[in-house]
Amino acid sequence: MDENTKKEIQSATLERLMEHLKERKDVQNIDLMNLAGFCRNCLSRWYREEAEKKGIEISDPDARNHIYGMPYPEWKEKYQK
Repeated sequence: MDENTKKEIQSATLERLMEHLKERKDVQNIDLMNLAGFCRNCLSRWYREEAEKKGIEISDPDARNHIYGMPYPEWKEKYQK
């Protein structure tokens, strides 16, 4: 498999994970952290950090919005238990 194809597959896989987490709002971040060692906030931080490596600055709120599919305070109010 060439490197470009590998990156396309990894990107599509991440998109599926993000969509899955957006649909599964019942799954709390603390549950993810306890079971998997990462949560939506981790994903948003990793997203921001990888963008920074490419010279692209993304704020924490914008990165979280990308992962959560809405502003974090809104998600937290609606879905965090």
